[in-house]
Amino acid sequence: MRRGRLAPLLAVSLTATLAPALATSTATAAPAATPSTASSFAAKGALDRYVKQKPQWKRCEADSPAEFECATIKVPLDYRVPGGKRIDLAISRIKSTAPDKRHGVLFSNPGGPGGQGLYMPLDMQDVLPESAQQKYDLIGFDPRGVGQSSPVSCDLEPEEENWLRPYKKETFDRDVAWARDVANKCKEKAGDTLPHITTRNTARDMDLLRAILGEKKISYVGYSYGTYLGAVYTQLFPGRADRFVLDSAVDPARAWRGMIQSWAEGAEPAFDRWTGWAAERSEKYGLGDTPKKVDRTFWDLVAQADEKPIEVEGQPTTGDDIRRGMRGAVFSPEYATAWVVQLKKAAAGEPASAKKLTASAGSEGTGTAGAADAAEVPADNMTASFWAVACGDNSAAWSRAPESYRQDAIKDKGRYPLYGDFTSSIKPCAFWDKSVEPATKVNNKVGSLVVQNEWDSQTPLTNGQALHSYLKGSKMVTVLGGEGHGVYPNGNACTDGTVTDYLLTGKLPAKDVTCEATADSNAEARKNQKRDLLPGSPLPERAPDRF
Repeated sequence: MRRGRLAPLLAVSLTATLAPALATSTATAAPAATPSTASSFAAKGALDRYVKQKPQWKRCEADSPAEFECATIKVPLDYRVPGGKRIDLAISRIKSTAPDKRHGVLFSNPGGPGGQGLYMPLDMQDVLPESAQQKYDLIGFDPRGVGQSSPVSCDLEPEEENWLRPYKKETFDRDVAWARDVANKCKEKAGDTLPHITTRNTARDMDLLRAILGEKKISYVGYSYGTYLGAVYTQLFPGRADRFVLDSAVDPARAWRGMIQSWAEGAEPAFDRWTGWAAERSEKYGLGDTPKKVDRTFWDLVAQADEKPIEVEGQPTTGDDIRRGMRGAVFSPEYATAWVVQLKKAAAGEPASAKKLTASAGSEGTGTAGAADAAEVPADNMTASFWAVACGDNSAAWSRAPESYRQDAIKDKGRYPLYGDFTSSIKPCAFWDKSVEPATKVNNKVGSLVVQNEWDSQTPLTNGQALHSYLKGSKMVTVLGGEGHGVYPNGNACTDGTVTDYLLTGKLPAKDVTCEATADSNAEARKNQKRDLLPGSPLPERAPDRF
């Protein structure tokens, strides 16, 4: 049985009145070629046949808990043409443990784009208090194009999935060719499907599933990319959103090139924090007794590895490898320090632990590890679905001029030396087709709770603050000193209590909440950072190339 690990972290029936309501609301949110097309779409109740589906629930796997049930429904590939091609949406549930206390359904998403969410009910069951499990049916789903939901593929080789590439003058032309080739392979393999693998359409799928389940509203917990999916849902279907928890947030205005670049922006203050932490403990670690000396120790190692890769148990480590690994390591100063100590030993020709070095480097920009957890899921599914969303949600965010990426990479390597060129250099989106519809502008008054760690360089604090400002009915929980990507639950009474109370009562805090991280909650973040990544698991167990 496959299931993720959370970080510190009903008989289905359909009332007759829900079908026209869904057709109208989804038509309003759907792209329309002309006003007449939109009005006829709603008038004819074009989604009625989808809403009338009755999922055939069955035990998900032979070794999974009996209460964990799965089914498959059909959704339109293109909501503008609901009578056209249909695709599968794999769904799951764990029903409320106390039907007499049941409030509704709690959807969830682990992040991505490309993260599998089918097993999220098991994760939520592990961490939600019994009182919350009594309140909700826990609903999971693999987003369209992902996992068991008509998975997409570009037939990419593993090296083609390595997309966070450092800028070098001598390799840039090859990187441009790589980006063009990936876009072309995706178009050739799945060109009719990929334009419709978008966040807006996934939000429409969620609303269709809501109606199939016979619910007037949904509640939701979304992590990282899942915060953007949740925010888009509130924008398209404000009257259908009940209790929404958005943990480790994406800035909707920066989807998606700007959000990828934010990884470099978030890494710099985290790196500076680390130099101070290590300097204060110089007698123990020997990296320097001032932040400046610690900084020099690190960059001297990078320079040494640039000249000649540092051997760690027979494996060469380049300067770019060090920068890449450090970006993930500085989520925790303690972890980053231990990592650099090992690297320094290896550079001096002393025995060092390769395991400790590779743990921080993560997937090194590939999306292949564990991506195919069933035989029918293509090995490159996580990467193919990632590009479909990253490029297709907002093609206007991506320049079509390769030279502009060169200039941005050079500039940002100067501004953010640890990681700026990785995030700003050329990506396949430069050669992607134009988006089917414009990006969603999030700006509404739907009630929601934005939750954010102070020291999260995957989705930096400024992004959570931005989302909070766009969701004018939201309140925000900020965890000062909080490390890692993903907050709820983390064993911190302040944060866990605030989120759980909202899920149980639907009442947001009267004002924004500031919590203080504890040694235990940050230790939990470090422990989870060292665990193996399972695609579909909430964060901070996130590979460095995913939200």
